[in-house]
Amino acid sequence: MKVLVAIQQRHPYSFGDICVLQPVLNFCLNKITDPEPDILSFEQFLIKCMVMAKSVFECKEYKPSVTGRVMDENGVTLEQMKKNISNAVAGVLTRLLPNERIVLLCNVLIRRYFVLTTSDLEEWYENPEVFHHEQDMVQWTEKLRPCAEALYIVLFENHSQLLAPIVVSILQEAMNGCPTSTTEITPGLLLKDAAYGAAAYVYYDLSNYLSFRDWFNGALSLELSNDHPNMRIIHRKVALILGQWVSEIKDDTKRAVYCALIRLLQDKDLSVRLAACRSLCLHVEDANFSERDFSDLLPVCWDSCFKLVKEVQEFDSKVQVLNLISVLLGHVNEVIPYASNLMQFFQLVWEESSGESLLWIQLLIALRNFVIALGYQSPSCYSMLLPILQKGIDINGPDELNLLEDSMLLWEATLSHVPAMVPQLLAYFPCLLEILERNFDHLQVAVDIIEDYIILGGREFLSMHSSSVAKLLDLIVGNVNDRGLLSILPIIDILILCFPMEVPPLISSTLQKLVVICLSGDDGDPFKTAVKASSAAIIARILVMNTNYLAQLTSEPSLSSVLQQTGVAIEDNILLSLVDVWLDKVDNVSLPHKKAFGLALSIILTLRLPQVLDKLDQILSVCTSVILGGTDDLTEEESSGDNMSYGRSHDEDLLPSKELRRRQIKVSDPINRLSLENSVRDNLQTCAALHGESFNSAIAKIHPAAFAQLKQALKMP
Repeated sequence: MKVLVAIQQRHPYSFGDICVLQPVLNFCLNKITDPEPDILSFEQFLIKCMVMAKSVFECKEYKPSVTGRVMDENGVTLEQMKKNISNAVAGVLTRLLPNERIVLLCNVLIRRYFVLTTSDLEEWYENPEVFHHEQDMVQWTEKLRPCAEALYIVLFENHSQLLAPIVVSILQEAMNGCPTSTTEITPGLLLKDAAYGAAAYVYYDLSNYLSFRDWFNGALSLELSNDHPNMRIIHRKVALILGQWVSEIKDDTKRAVYCALIRLLQDKDLSVRLAACRSLCLHVEDANFSERDFSDLLPVCWDSCFKLVKEVQEFDSKVQVLNLISVLLGHVNEVIPYASNLMQFFQLVWEESSGESLLWIQLLIALRNFVIALGYQSPSCYSMLLPILQKGIDINGPDELNLLEDSMLLWEATLSHVPAMVPQLLAYFPCLLEILERNFDHLQVAVDIIEDYIILGGREFLSMHSSSVAKLLDLIVGNVNDRGLLSILPIIDILILCFPMEVPPLISSTLQKLVVICLSGDDGDPFKTAVKASSAAIIARILVMNTNYLAQLTSEPSLSSVLQQTGVAIEDNILLSLVDVWLDKVDNVSLPHKKAFGLALSIILTLRLPQVLDKLDQILSVCTSVILGGTDDLTEEESSGDNMSYGRSHDEDLLPSKELRRRQIKVSDPINRLSLENSVRDNLQTCAALHGESFNSAIAKIHPAAFAQLKQALKMP
């Protein structure tokens, strides 16, 4: 059977031959529905029969094709052969599975294989935690009941209209045969447990035949009020049903269901509590989760989680509880009153999770949600948080590969929610260089972290880590693709905006690469065009904010040699070639960058170069259009209605400190504050004084309509 299963999964078309598929599947179905006594005790063999049947039922290659054949083909193509086999197999399955056999198989799976055995109950009694995980559908190929459940789900999906009334009738029969007040473990109770499981797994089709509200009010809630120890069998299934049917639970029942799950989370039986734990996760994550109905249950929910994690021994159990805590942190507001308990909890999990990277990952996700939930008050948890973070971002640690992504996300969240930079966080920055020197797998979150350090660390950060910053930018620019460049260029722009005099000399190697990008062709590729335009905006910013440095950069012999090596031909000097880029790319940038281009071009008017006059018409045309087009003080993403907080300090308290600081930086940007109109007017006078009569003849060549617009823009009489 093992060999046959492997062949069918690897070679479904060959296996689909009628001489193979029909006898094998027929044999498997007979063994499942009518096993000899010795087969019934041979669980591993029955599991293989069920795996084979499930594999055939869900095999997409055996679904009949709905596309027709093109007539008069020369020979039969491979695709056509596959379609022919699929259609033939569909016929074999129809003959092998008449309605009566499908109904029989469904009945046998529920009534025989779903029912708990004496040995199951003994296992449960001895170790409820291990029993819970062994019955988990995740390990469905290892145990007979989970395997039968997996086969049932596929069978039901393929024949839902036929089987839905059958499942509902089994459920009604089981509920009628076992009242909610029953306490003895009878065949009736075990059948009800099996029927509950069958109804839980296929909620998406049963909801048309069964009202959840009536079921819950009429039976499920009454069963939860029966505290007899034997009722754990039903309680565990009720917990499963409440999680599976989450999408069918309407507002008028939500509150009662939440209360029921919290009650199950406090059950005496660990297996019931772990089932409730998983179902609560599904409810809290649900798009229609009602925090209003849940908020007063939070204290007992947190408390139950803390108790549960202390009682469980299994690794999978700890992951499950930690997942619920993580989900709660991400979806509820009431976190601060429980912060100290949560810190103790996380500390305990960290100490106990050594070498368990899956548990570590879950811990890192939960901590990230915790930091975000605490917001400005997050430094209160640093004594617990920072040692964990430091270990996670250490690429020399044994679990580095598994933990790095979630550790970096936690790092970024920690920085985003710190009211002021602290020395420990400042000291972690060089780790980012080590991470990126290895690969660029986590570039986007790394870029966000760099931005956090620039915005929050300020001058102290730059003076402490200037060499790391220079190495990082040099490493990224030139070694990543265009998408990667588009993520890092805004960071270079904000770095120069914050430190216009200090940063350009520090990152001269990176800036040379940006000049090369500006002066290389972009082949009409939209990404290359965007990279070129953004790079040109950075160079324009330097010209406006640190004019002397740009003049020095463009005249350095090393830049000319880099341009020659990359095959970029320069006709005039480099600065004039950049002018062509600003003129060409002005329509590819946002409004603030357009203004940077305009200011840079107006400065070009003051150069003692006769070639400036050849470009005078174009320079003035661009400057005119930028002035008359208007410039916003905000970039697009900041002008979306949340800019009301400018000048309204009480709103600023609600913003994360990083966002507030970023806005303050943008507002104080000299490019926003400088008047392009005044700059062009003053620099035109300088240009006239430098070039005399040549200037007058260049102005005379401007089209009268363009000249009239220029006068309007500069408010000239």
